Amino acid sequence: MRTSIQTHPGPARRLSAAHPSATIPRSISSRRSAVLRRHESTYMPVRNLFSTAARAAALAALLAAGSAHADDYTDVAQLLKSGKTQQALQKADTYLAKNSRDPQMRFLRGIALSNDGKTEDAITAFRQLTEDYPELPEPYNNLAVIYARQGDLDRARSALEAAVRNNPNYAVAHENLGDIYARLAYQSYAQSLAKGGRPAALNPKLKQLKDLLQPSASLATPAPAR
Repeated sequence: MRTSIQTHPGPARRLSAAHPSATIPRSISSRRSAVLRRHESTYMPVRNLFSTAARAAALAALLAAGSAHADDYTDVAQLLKSGKTQQALQKADTYLAKNSRDPQMRFLRGIALSNDGKTEDAITAFRQLTEDYPELPEPYNNLAVIYARQGDLDRARSALEAAVRNNPNYAVAHENLGDIYARLAYQSYAQSLAKGGRPAALNPKLKQLKDLLQPSASLATPAPAR
């Protein structure tokens, strides 16, 4: 009789969810709280936004605009942090009506949509950011979190691979990518076992991966970003 197996290792450790606490020298960092482990924080760095000399003037303009609009970013981030998602979304929409290409506010808006349960709209928002600013890794990371929540691990992996190509030093995406690879490995081992693979070889691997992928209590509370 064929052994019945579970093709998913139970509740997965979460990729980091958006946490509205970073400040605008534009490093995004946050601790865990979503289905891959890390969804990105509310502030996107502009460090990789302009990679050629031809775009240097645009970078200077964006930095100046970012400084001028820092209070708007902070207001929306604080609303998100307080759970006032609808207000955050309204404020972001009002801002973007006059500054439609601003990547930071568009990113915040994507987080607001995701927090409000408007998953498809959030996917559209983050996808459009990846098209308009392909140098930025953070929107790819947040797309991966959404895809992983939906169980679409292949698309999550592709998004995270794009994130680390764009910024090889992006630790958040590397960690999330490792978790995706582990979950894909679990699925492959489970399929092998279901199709007559060797239990003596496969069961220990499945157990190790299941233990690895279980939620950890120490990861439950997001730490403030610095």
